[in-house]
Amino acid sequence: MKKILGIVLVAFFGSIVLTDYCQAIPAFARKYRLSCKTCHSPAAPSLKDYGEDFAGDGFRLEEYDAPGYYVDAGDENLSLLRSFPLAVRLDGFVTYNNGNDKKSDFGAPYLMKLLSGGAISENLSYYFYFYMSERGEVVGLEDAYLMYNNLFDTELDVKLGQFQVSDPLFTRELRLQLEDYRLYTSQIGNSRIGLKYDKGLMLEYGFDTGTDLVLEVINGNGIGEARAFHVFDQDRFKNFLGRISQNIGEHFRVGGFAYLGKEHLENNYNDAITNQVEIFGPDFTVNVDDRVEFNFQYTIRNDSEVYPVNDAFNPREDLSTNGMLAEFIYSPMGDQSDWYLLGMYNRVESDFDPADYESMTFHAGYLIRRNIRLVGEYTYVATGYNESEFGRFSLGFVSGF
Repeated sequence: MKKILGIVLVAFFGSIVLTDYCQAIPAFARKYRLSCKTCHSPAAPSLKDYGEDFAGDGFRLEEYDAPGYYVDAGDENLSLLRSFPLAVRLDGFVTYNNGNDKKSDFGAPYLMKLLSGGAISENLSYYFYFYMSERGEVVGLEDAYLMYNNLFDTELDVKLGQFQVSDPLFTRELRLQLEDYRLYTSQIGNSRIGLKYDKGLMLEYGFDTGTDLVLEVINGNGIGEARAFHVFDQDRFKNFLGRISQNIGEHFRVGGFAYLGKEHLENNYNDAITNQVEIFGPDFTVNVDDRVEFNFQYTIRNDSEVYPVNDAFNPREDLSTNGMLAEFIYSPMGDQSDWYLLGMYNRVESDFDPADYESMTFHAGYLIRRNIRLVGEYTYVATGYNESEFGRFSLGFVSGF
């Protein structure tokens, strides 16, 4: 009993569930003098439809005026912000039994982020955040792009820069819980292809019928350091993701995507292969008045050949990987709720055994302020990297200023 009480007391004094305010930062609330609940429900960073529209319009609210937003320098072609919009995240947390180590750990600060975004001109916007510290190291930029809204006076939006490949599906940075969406983060052997961060071009087009189309053209090897001659792409190939989604009525959305790519892979002995990758699958969301939300995603991935590790002599061929996530969020009063509950099921099954993963997460949050949230989370990992079952527990807060 004393041991259990000690664990609870240690965890009580801090953990921060790691979620990021992607495309939603306090600088926007300051600019328009609006509450966070205008765009978020049940709590930041999760976006409701209004917040999605705000991000899609290049971080503009047409019905609100922001007087004095630009400096009047006598040049109508100069877009000089009067004050540079900034926001800060400073997170720390305590976990117990992370990785089945039977230990509690203070990890404060775990991360510190500097975020900025907004409209540069009538159609041009930008967004970025800089990891000033993550697990004690300077990470650098993750999301960082320019966006042109309504190109050619159409509903076509263009993003150029660095973003998560999976953003058009379910955005990892908008999740409320610590437990990640593992079907987006799984690595197959030494393949660099995945649904996490990459550099490239994203095109988005929305129809009045509720149909949305997305096309991504990306390097296909993540966001590592540049090679010789300042080249970021690791090979001659460009990879593609296409997605279509459709709103059906007021409460239901269904979609599907396909990712096609190639990559040049080598082992430590300079043996070379070309891995052909295809990833595809359906998804849907049910949302009832921001009170009840259910998200579902299924992915199928096929790799033609990869090296299990860089020092392997022989590649593995024709590997198949299936992933699934199911997420349920309940907030009794929508964006007026002071608390919410969340449950999630995660599963990855792969011919590449180290990628196998299965977990169930239970999470609760309580808002002491609109931008300060207390959270508690328990994740039961049934299958993971250490091939043993265990439970991970955390309590803490999420905040943004």
